[in-house]
Amino acid sequence: MKKIALFFVVLIFLSVFAVDDNSKYSSVGNIEITVSNWGVFGDGFHPADQPSGEFPRGSGIEHIFDGGIWVGALTSSGIIRVSTAAFNAATPQGAGAVNFEYTNTKDPTDKVKERSSIESEKFYDPEGISHQDFIADFSDTNRYHPVTQALIPLHEPLGVAVHLETYAWNFPFADAFVIFNYTIKNVRDDTLKDVYVGLWADLVVRNTNIMPPRTGAPFYANVGVGYIDDDTTQLIYAYEPYPSVNTYTSANSYVAMTYLGADPQVGDTSYHGDVFHTWWFFSGGIDPWQMQPTSDAEKYQRMSESLSDAIYYNQIRDFTDPEKVIAGNYMNLITTGPFERITPDSSINVVFAIVCAKKFGTGPHSLDNDQSRQNLLENVSWAQRAYYGEDANRNGILDYVGTDSTEDVIPNGKLDRYILPTPPAPPRLKVTPGNGKVTLMWDSLASEESIDLISKQKDFEGYRVYRSFIGGDLTGGIFENMALIHEYDRVDGLFYDTGMDSIKLDKPVVEIIGNETVEYRYSLEINNLNNGWQYAFAVSAFDSGDAELNLISLESSRLQNAVVVSPGTPPPSELEKFALKVGVYPNPYRGSALWDGGPERQRKIYFYNLPRNSEVRIYTLAGDKVDSFIHHGDFYDGMDIQWYENFSDPEKRTIFPGGEHAWDLVTSSDQAIATGLYLFTVKDLDSGDIQRGKFLVIK
Repeated sequence: MKKIALFFVVLIFLSVFAVDDNSKYSSVGNIEITVSNWGVFGDGFHPADQPSGEFPRGSGIEHIFDGGIWVGALTSSGIIRVSTAAFNAATPQGAGAVNFEYTNTKDPTDKVKERSSIESEKFYDPEGISHQDFIADFSDTNRYHPVTQALIPLHEPLGVAVHLETYAWNFPFADAFVIFNYTIKNVRDDTLKDVYVGLWADLVVRNTNIMPPRTGAPFYANVGVGYIDDDTTQLIYAYEPYPSVNTYTSANSYVAMTYLGADPQVGDTSYHGDVFHTWWFFSGGIDPWQMQPTSDAEKYQRMSESLSDAIYYNQIRDFTDPEKVIAGNYMNLITTGPFERITPDSSINVVFAIVCAKKFGTGPHSLDNDQSRQNLLENVSWAQRAYYGEDANRNGILDYVGTDSTEDVIPNGKLDRYILPTPPAPPRLKVTPGNGKVTLMWDSLASEESIDLISKQKDFEGYRVYRSFIGGDLTGGIFENMALIHEYDRVDGLFYDTGMDSIKLDKPVVEIIGNETVEYRYSLEINNLNNGWQYAFAVSAFDSGDAELNLISLESSRLQNAVVVSPGTPPPSELEKFALKVGVYPNPYRGSALWDGGPERQRKIYFYNLPRNSEVRIYTLAGDKVDSFIHHGDFYDGMDIQWYENFSDPEKRTIFPGGEHAWDLVTSSDQAIATGLYLFTVKDLDSGDIQRGKFLVIK
């Protein structure tokens, strides 16, 4: 209940912390995480309802309540101090609560900055590392918030300034992790010794469409945790076990916080990359390990030891019995250290990643074993590959054979991190919904002229077309449920040699989008679709791979150009207005439609054959007005009802055909309508013509 209570503190301070920024969240890949400029990641009940580790994107399955960086050290006089960005509470808007000890400055421009390595993106920057970088700076040096002068309770600054860069990619092999790259600088006058750096997080794996996060304790309870610590991988993870039918949402996925690497201060030969992991319960417990650390000394001790080294770990789970799990509301901490020292004005660098994955195999969603973790380990390996970049053998130096480097992919004489092999760029895709169908058109230039970063070759091979199926938006996320329906590749002895003549347009279709001219060279019509349902479509490009360089065939992101559409009737033409009558479906509406979300305000029916600009009014048989709305077919996106707020993607609004409009069966006075026969009128706002009709609701 402490989390709920602190939510109201957020509301009190919301209007005054003007320079605090948590408006940015990773959105290019399949995992969405909010990043702030006061050291916190995740939503933490902030009123903006930012994504909090949602994976797969659009699924409503969240994996993080909130989290943040911890730094602990000894001062030159031997005093232990630990500065925490987040700890055991809902996230306030910036500082102003116990244990939220990092702040930014009062400069209004000091916000989270965004950049991208993709030239066509809004935030393109030649210095961009990934497809979506976030950059933030904050420090623990303030005892008072720099704008409001509110006291940060119990805070004794350690004296560190933190530069954070996060990296996310849209490649399908690298779209399930976000890298957190921390540079920690000593800004005090004396040396910090025996330094530990960690990530703390309240990991909560739940389908929020089934169990909304503000329903109280059941949202947090019943989480299972574990760790992996071997020669190649150090991580802690969480998942949803199956301890209680009443709180189980079948969220079939993992979230992990994994250590990728670190660079100590020059001359520090004592740091060996040791990693520690521990847990405790949000509300405490009986045994010492279950109690949250309260003092800096207790926090520092937790940062410097692993719970797995203690006898208490078998109270959490028994790895010899994957079903033996003690579920609870665990707080999770992974740390590395000790760094021998950070002298004044010097820095260390520590890199973690937050990684998600669907469970592998066909076993129960609640299962956790070596097999179910296969996808998680695969995604972690790609995060590691991104971190090491050109350092193929991971020895920390740029290797040469004679005068030639075997690793200098970007020929600049230095070891570059955060380098991944590159598939062809995805094409520019346009999807136009129609009556029971959609038409896809895409261009060719970006994909077919792409040069692979590693092989330096134009290795484009072909295109793959994906679509979701009925109900995908209600079961696990519409993008996660896309399946391959067509593949076209060059006739060159590789793959299927289907050729691309069947989809190639005789003449390119040219469209001006902003300042850009797009030439669509391919077209494909998909028929036999159901009106009123959401479908996602995407076209990816794939390459031929390179056997000599041991590169498999790589494919571009399905998320970057994915389009969500709802097939249906377009607005009638002038000649069709007299022949095509306005109607409603389903009619009759019986209790709920298959596409409904469940709660009363997630129902919908559709008015179809609507004029492009029209007004719809709904009445009872007695002539009482129930509701009305204005329809503008060129701009309609469904966001006037709750169904599309919950089941469409905020980054990729649903495209409608222009002649349909969904209504949620809720009156203008916010009441659900009852069983009965209803009348409606549709006025063409351009011509003044009026049509009338009726529909039946049976509950």
